[in-house]
Amino acid sequence: MALVPLVTVLLFAGSCLGSAPPTTSPAASAASTATRTVVVDGITAIYKPRRLAVGHRNLARQGATGGLLRYTTRLPYGVTVGRATGRCSDGYLIIDFLARDLGLPLLNPYHDEGADFAHGVNFAVAGATALNTTALAARRITVPHTNSPSDLRWFKEFMNSTTSSPQEIREKLSKSLVMLGEIGGNDYNYAFLQTWPMDGGYSLGNVTRMIESVATAVDLVPEVVQSIASAAKEVLDMGATRVVIPGNLPLGCVPSYMSAVNATDRAAYDARGCLVALNLFAALHNAWLRRAVGELRRAYRGAAVVAYADYSAEYAATLDGAAALGFDERRVFRACCGAGAGGKGGGGAYGFDVRAMCGAPGTAACADPGRYVSWDGVHLTQRAYGVMAELLFRRGLLHPPPINFTNSARA
Repeated sequence: MALVPLVTVLLFAGSCLGSAPPTTSPAASAASTATRTVVVDGITAIYKPRRLAVGHRNLARQGATGGLLRYTTRLPYGVTVGRATGRCSDGYLIIDFLARDLGLPLLNPYHDEGADFAHGVNFAVAGATALNTTALAARRITVPHTNSPSDLRWFKEFMNSTTSSPQEIREKLSKSLVMLGEIGGNDYNYAFLQTWPMDGGYSLGNVTRMIESVATAVDLVPEVVQSIASAAKEVLDMGATRVVIPGNLPLGCVPSYMSAVNATDRAAYDARGCLVALNLFAALHNAWLRRAVGELRRAYRGAAVVAYADYSAEYAATLDGAAALGFDERRVFRACCGAGAGGKGGGGAYGFDVRAMCGAPGTAACADPGRYVSWDGVHLTQRAYGVMAELLFRRGLLHPPPINFTNSARA
C-alpha cells in the first residue's frame, strides 16, 4: 500500500451512495446512541489486533514518530475535527464510523494509560509490517519507521490481563468484531521504497523501474498472505466469531505512487487513469488473500464468519462515481494536503512531493477536504473514510456481512 515515507497507503473506494460523514462527530454520535443501551447484533466491542495502515496514536506512544511520520501527530492532521488525534487523516477513520454505528465509544489505542477499554482496543501502529525486520532484511528491505511487527503480542497480553481464563476470552470475543487491519501493506511499501532514495536523487520515473519494483514485491506475497492467515487463525482459535480481513487497494490509483512513477506513456495507464502494473500487483495479492480467506471459512464453518473486505472494488467505485459521492472529479488523484495544496503549486499533477509531505514546513492543506478522496497522497480524507465505512458495513462490499444492523436489542 503506499510509498516512500509512505506512512502507509490506504486509498479505498466507495460507490454511488452520496453518504457523508455525520454532522456530529462519531464520538458524540456514539455517546448519544450508547445512552440508549442498544446493542447492535450482539456486538459490544471492536478489536483491531494488528497493524492498521492508517495508523493511530500507538505510534506516538512508542516514540517512533521520527522522519516524516512526526507530522501526523499535529495539525493539519485532524483539522476537520479541530485537533490532531494521531489519526493519519484530516479527521476520523473507518473504525470510528463503525463504532458510531454500533453505538460504541471510539477505540482508544492500547498504549493510552488509563484509557477505557471496555468496548474495544486499537492495537494498530502506523508503519508496522507483517514480516519481521529480519525476514525483510534478508531480502535487502529496510524498515524505516517502526520496529513493531504486526503480531498479536499486545492483543494476547490485553486479553490475558483482563480475563481469568481462556473460556472468558472466548466469551468476550464471541460478542466482538475483530478487524485485522491492512496487514502487509507496509511490507510492500518498503519493498517499493528500495527503488528510489529519500534524497530525491531520482524517482521511479519510468515504467521499467516500476515493473522492477513490482517484481520485488511479488516475491513477498505468499509470506505476507500466510502471515495474514496465521493471524486470523490465532484469533479464531481464541474464540473470535466475526473476523474482517481487508484486501489491498489498487495501488496504481494512489496519488503518492502515481507521482513517484510519473509515467509519460499512456499505455501505462488504464481507462480510469490508474497505473496498470501496480493494480495488477494489488490484484495478485488479493487473489492469494481471497483463496486464504476461503480456506479459513471452510476450516471454521459454523463457528465463525470470516469476511473479506473488497477495498479494490470500493476504490474503483469511488473513482467511477466521484461526482455522485460528492467528490471533485478533477481532483480524485490529487492530495488535499502537501506540496501542491492551498494554491501554493508544486507537487506536480498529484499535489504530492515526498520531500514536502503534508505537515512539513512550506506545505498547506486545501480548504475543502470533503471534496477530496486523498488527504495526503497516502491516506484518505474523513469524507472518504465515511463513504468507505458505509460501503463496507451497509452496502455489501464486505463478504459475507459480519453485522446485521437491523438486529438490535436492549442491553
